[in-house]
Amino acid sequence: MLNGRMLGTTGWLGRRIGLTLAGTLVATGAWSTGAAQQTKLVADSSKPNEVYVPIPGFDTTSLDTGVDPCNDFYKFACGRFVANHPIPADQPAVDQFYALFNVNTQSLNAILNKAATGGATRTPDEQKIGDYYKACMDTEAINAKGLAPIRPLLKEIDALTSRDQFPALIGKLQRIGVNVFFGYGEQQDFKDASKQIAVVTQGGLGLPEKDYYLRTGAKDVTLREQYVAHVAKMLELAGSTPEQASKDAKNILAFETDLAKASLGVVDMREPEKTYHLQPIATFEATIQGVDFGAFQDAIHSPHVTELNNATPEFLPAMIKASHAAEMETLKAYMRYQLLTTFAGRLPKPFDAENFDFYGRKLNGQPEQAARWKRCSNSVNGALGEALGKVYVEQYFAGDSKKKMVQMVSDIEAAMDRDIGQLDWMSAETKVRAKEKLHLVANKIGYPDKFRDYTKLEVKPDDALGNSQRADAFENDRQLNKIGKPVDHSEWGMTPPTVNAYYDPSMNDINFPAGILQPSFYDPKQDDAVNYGHIGAVIGHELTHGFDDEGKKFDGKGNLSDWWTADDTKNFVARTDCLVNEYGGFVAVDDVKVNGKLTLGENTADNGGLLLAYLAYLDRAKKEGVDLAAKKDGYTSPQRFYIGYAQNYCENSRPESIRNQVLTDPHSPDHFRANGAIVNQPGFAAAFGCKKGSPMVPANSCRVW
Repeated sequence: MLNGRMLGTTGWLGRRIGLTLAGTLVATGAWSTGAAQQTKLVADSSKPNEVYVPIPGFDTTSLDTGVDPCNDFYKFACGRFVANHPIPADQPAVDQFYALFNVNTQSLNAILNKAATGGATRTPDEQKIGDYYKACMDTEAINAKGLAPIRPLLKEIDALTSRDQFPALIGKLQRIGVNVFFGYGEQQDFKDASKQIAVVTQGGLGLPEKDYYLRTGAKDVTLREQYVAHVAKMLELAGSTPEQASKDAKNILAFETDLAKASLGVVDMREPEKTYHLQPIATFEATIQGVDFGAFQDAIHSPHVTELNNATPEFLPAMIKASHAAEMETLKAYMRYQLLTTFAGRLPKPFDAENFDFYGRKLNGQPEQAARWKRCSNSVNGALGEALGKVYVEQYFAGDSKKKMVQMVSDIEAAMDRDIGQLDWMSAETKVRAKEKLHLVANKIGYPDKFRDYTKLEVKPDDALGNSQRADAFENDRQLNKIGKPVDHSEWGMTPPTVNAYYDPSMNDINFPAGILQPSFYDPKQDDAVNYGHIGAVIGHELTHGFDDEGKKFDGKGNLSDWWTADDTKNFVARTDCLVNEYGGFVAVDDVKVNGKLTLGENTADNGGLLLAYLAYLDRAKKEGVDLAAKKDGYTSPQRFYIGYAQNYCENSRPESIRNQVLTDPHSPDHFRANGAIVNQPGFAAAFGCKKGSPMVPANSCRVW
């Protein structure tokens, strides 16, 4: 992980779920929640007394049969979802993802409440997850301590007298998760996937990405004004005078704007060639003359490397220039703010509330902060995910779910093998290489074969902030310790309870945590048609990522390598350009359109994944003698397949949330993920009797895989 992002890894959800204690989102990912009819509120919502029930795999309550599926399939499959599912005040949106996220959070909370009660019979892992949760929930103790737990670091910042002292303190702060100045971490070498190397990259921003600092629209200007007011308030809460806090906040925005100008945009950051610049350490240090990089490496607990990937080579020189141009007091205030915002959820209530007010309410339109028990449960999952996940899978991933998933993955891989062989735009030479890569894909289902050892992580029942810092440092050290060592192909990048899935091009593997293998995405009560439409399309999605505009650049061994002929690349680009134009025409909110280039990889995966899942389902149905024309719940099997797929994306989102997603996230908003893929499916028209030329069966459609 590097600043919350797995390098080179492509996830499935539009917005990866994960609430920090500040109430903001851990990383770009998918929102969703239980709806009014799935949630029974009991008395005090600040305590774990809600009851969340999964949405079924085939949700008849969301269907709007008054809509012609040939005109707007999303409205047909999800037309009643908004009315049935008002957005809870503590969420930016409500959809299938968040529904399962809430169910899983509830399950985790039951485990944690039991572990937090103490007792001599607790295992070492139960002690850690229980005490971490207990300390997190003890707001009375957190409020009583005030700034005392963070005061030593604030004093270190205040004591700075020279920029020469910065590298060591930056390393110390980054080791505990504080996003200051730039990013540093570990990754597989893009061109030699057997190597694990150090990587340095852009970072240090308080707003989501560079263009939030540079756009000139009225909403962007207002948001920057709100950001300055928020930064000033945080500094004032920590002891600055109102006048000094206001001055510092304005200067911090100016400094971060300089960093933003030197940063790559979200589209460029998707292109591995633009973020891979392997350099000898001497070459790198020549670009940052005067900076003691060794002192930084010591402080962040990194080995002293002989080479690294300088992912964004223009950034660090510009950052250093901006740092020398800024006043020392501005830089110190910047570090204070970054420290305060990182740990706001473990600080007294005014810090927590103020941080949520900006990042939750103003940025994402969320009226209320999530209940403490939800945030603390997911905080434990973030800090001790495999210790908590081990108990989770024992209780919630039993039966034959894994066996059926393995079979479904096998079916979909077989469908892709056949589909590659039938492509009319790819040469025989490239087809051979494509199949070689496909056959080398590793499949990870449910949970790791070996769970992580947290023995060396100290967790106390009365030290919420210290637990967070030690957990971040523990994970930082674990990651950086991999530099120079053999790659562990059994490692997972997500915890078992996570509601998501991902493909990693350097590992060439697809990963499906147990957390997503639950209703509605995988519903053991439903037939294969629905499950292949739901989770089958997700499997196909992740598999297709190995062959999207980013994944196609890596070979079967995970190396950045051009294994395509020139003509095949030309044909591929022509087909992906079709998707860029299609999705780029969708208006997401107000005057903001979907960015067809930013979302190209995910759109390619949605389209290819749905086709592969359908082909695999037809083959499975044939083997099992399923009568495709027979109806269940009033629909044939092909119809149930497509409805299942579209209902992956039933949603009700706040406009602020959609706007933030479109500007920062490589996934299209849910509505367009449904219809955008359906219009390109060769099997859809026959399933619903749609005529060529109808809105959902256009005369010209896009097809990559």
